[in-house]
Amino acid sequence: MTRGLRQSASSAGPSSQGPRVLLLLCVLALVLIGLVMVFSASMVKALENGAPPETFFRSQVVYAVVGTVIALVLWKVVPYHVWVGPTVWVVWAVAVAFILAVAFAGVDHYGAQRWLRIGGSEMQPSEFCKIAFLLVAVRLLVDYQSGAVDFRASMIRVLLFIAAPVGFMYRTQSDLGTTAICFVGILAVLWMGGVSRKAIGALLGAAFVGGLIAVFGTGYRADRMVFLNPWNDGQDGYGTGYNIIRAFYALSEGGLFGVGLGNSHEKFQYLFASESDFIFAVIGEELGLLGAMAVIVLFFGVLFAGLSIAEGAPDEIGSMIAGGCTVMLVFQAFLNIACVIGVFPTTGKPLPFISSGGTSMLASFILVGLVLSVSKADPAPSIYEQRRADLRLVKQERGRDGEGGRSRDGGTRPSRPGRGAASVSSRSGRARSGGSARSGETARSRSRSSRR
Repeated sequence: MTRGLRQSASSAGPSSQGPRVLLLLCVLALVLIGLVMVFSASMVKALENGAPPETFFRSQVVYAVVGTVIALVLWKVVPYHVWVGPTVWVVWAVAVAFILAVAFAGVDHYGAQRWLRIGGSEMQPSEFCKIAFLLVAVRLLVDYQSGAVDFRASMIRVLLFIAAPVGFMYRTQSDLGTTAICFVGILAVLWMGGVSRKAIGALLGAAFVGGLIAVFGTGYRADRMVFLNPWNDGQDGYGTGYNIIRAFYALSEGGLFGVGLGNSHEKFQYLFASESDFIFAVIGEELGLLGAMAVIVLFFGVLFAGLSIAEGAPDEIGSMIAGGCTVMLVFQAFLNIACVIGVFPTTGKPLPFISSGGTSMLASFILVGLVLSVSKADPAPSIYEQRRADLRLVKQERGRDGEGGRSRDGGTRPSRPGRGAASVSSRSGRARSGGSARSGETARSRSRSSRR
């Protein structure tokens, strides 16, 4: 079904201009909302730490500017085909080095060792590692589909280059959220790459079993399942369920229209991580249900725009990169929201573009830059453009036949650049015989059909 959708989209010759503009507008709106809410939610914490009230806001602005520059470079300068070349292995090596560095020299915060101190600042490398593993998944699938690697070798490479480092990251960092985000992003790559439903279903089944083991097979079962009834945490709501309860209070206090920007009560050191992981609760409190729904609608806009760009990509590589990056970004947003509203165990993942934190902001902009780099490429020609091109080739071929295929000086007329003589003659032969249905297909559709 996905293959058919992509073929029909390519046959219609979609323009990426509309989805690109929508993506940019949604990201801009999310960043602006994030800057305002970080300033509002972090003022009390900054003052509590003896810093100016705008400390977190200034840092967030700097990271937003740097992230914008990175996204522009990926969009305007770096072609997306680079990520299926040798560069992807350099990215993978850096990601693995980060994971090892965190395992042996990481900083522990709130019982999880996920941060790495570099200079005077800290970063969470897993935010970048998830992007690296997604790009590696694209490369491995391209190698398998092209016939460069057989099935057995592909499975070994998946275990070595993706499963092993992700499993090690989960084990050493206890990072269920990043593991789930990596899995969903890679699953989107497989779907956009045309992998069979049976294979995807098998992966979903394995993921379900792994999720049960992660939740029930470890010593953290009580902490992870407290979201089902946070008041029953063994301490009458003052233990592991405390923060979820405070998030509920914030959301309920906001009502439909909110208590007003800057008037949150829970940010006064009642709600933990009110400027980062639980900032959505402050949005619901200050801006109400309407403000919270506006954020959700903006992320749906990002999802629609990114998948539209993926559908209109010139080739399957672009489809996999754009689709995987979009799904990974939006899934993380909905995962964060699900944790705040109490329908999923707390994972500690930030809300993209909105939560305070430089690593998350930069990683989110990198994902957007990769999607925009796919939208920059020219779309596949429409069925009508392809037919006109075929007719022009036939006319030129007949004209050359009338001239005897010779130039005026008696030399042989050179072939048309970029097109082989065999391709031209075969197309003219099809035109003389009335043409066939395949002559109207786009170049991308023909290449995908041949691979499959």
